[in-house]
Amino acid sequence: MDSLRLRARRLRNFATDAERCLWQHLRLKQLGGYKFRRQVPVAGYIADFLCPELRLVVELDGGQHSERASYDGRRTAVLESAGYRVMRYWNDDVLLRTSDVLEDILRKLGEVQVQRAARGKSGDKGKI
Repeated sequence: MDSLRLRARRLRNFATDAERCLWQHLRLKQLGGYKFRRQVPVAGYIADFLCPELRLVVELDGGQHSERASYDGRRTAVLESAGYRVMRYWNDDVLLRTSDVLEDILRKLGEVQVQRAARGKSGDKGKI
């Protein structure tokens, strides 16, 4: 198993309180029926949460990330250039305003689904 996958497994086993909290709401397709995976390798990085169907990455930032704004910016740029959409939340927001975070993620999932459907329809024009 490669080092990125091993690191992802280790991160799953030692999740933060915020990651555990959000995962309880994302797992088993509880949010809008969308499947999420946690601590998964994506484009050379480990995404906190990924909805593979819509290529949506949800990242949680906390104390361990506060000094890493430039790193997070580069990471987001790489993920977006690979075709992923990235949403970021502070750990405190997940823990203290869980329903607001979930509503925001669900709204974004809906937007991405509509955009994807619109692209699919326009891409079908002219096909027999």
